[in-house]
Amino acid sequence: MGTVRKNSHWYMLALLSVGTLFVWYAVIIETQGGKLHVSFLDVGQGDAIFITAPNGNQVLVDAGPDKQTLRVLSRVMPFYDRSIDAVVVSHPDQDHVGGLPDILNRYAVNTVVESGVSSESSTYKDVEKKIADGGIETVTARRGMRINMGSGAIIHVLFPDRNPQGWDTNDASIVAQLQFGNTSVMLTGDSPQTIESYLVSIDGKKLKSDILKAGHHGSRTSSDELFVGFISPAYAVISVGKNNKYGHPNKEILDLFANLSVQTLRTDELGTISFSSDGTNFTRD
Repeated sequence: MGTVRKNSHWYMLALLSVGTLFVWYAVIIETQGGKLHVSFLDVGQGDAIFITAPNGNQVLVDAGPDKQTLRVLSRVMPFYDRSIDAVVVSHPDQDHVGGLPDILNRYAVNTVVESGVSSESSTYKDVEKKIADGGIETVTARRGMRINMGSGAIIHVLFPDRNPQGWDTNDASIVAQLQFGNTSVMLTGDSPQTIESYLVSIDGKKLKSDILKAGHHGSRTSSDELFVGFISPAYAVISVGKNNKYGHPNKEILDLFANLSVQTLRTDELGTISFSSDGTNFTRD
């Protein structure tokens, strides 16, 4: 009888522990408050955007230049969370995939969405191996595809609209629009002005978004004036490293945003930049 009581004691503790986890999960979901959360992570000279839908589903867009992305990501994820629903790799350059091997080691990722252009870099080869070894589903992004995060949060792929294999990696960047209710975010990777102009020609006013993730870290190779004009964002977020060797962001681009009355927010000055949307308006967190 004593043994039975001892086993029952540990059984009840196990049930309590599991129940506590469910309670904490419910609390976290409740604190989403029916809102979409978007964080532009401060990963230095690179891109990493973490998106959480009101139902708790998560998408990471790009993974920064190195392992520091894992540390920064852990600050915006619940401490107990060890999974990410999908990772979108805009293109395979180091400053967008460098942190992905460590993220794949730590988190269970269900799906990786790629542009369809490859790289011979050792980092990207490591990413490909980890995806294959982990049996992770891979999807090639094409215009018209939708990533349905649930609760009304949808990522619409605008580009590429064809097979970009053999292209310059920046040209092949995934361009996508995150929509939630009447609010939206334009995600551009390192897409250059030629692609931006092409999107203006086929999408026009549909490009309107509240937030623009400025292309190529504020380089003058991106953020064409017409493109920015059609997006007409309230905010332009520039993911950039402090005192980087490329001189990003370019003064011409900063002046362009100022002339168009777009508030510019930079990760090198502000650290991680977070917003939440109730479907009507975005607010800074």
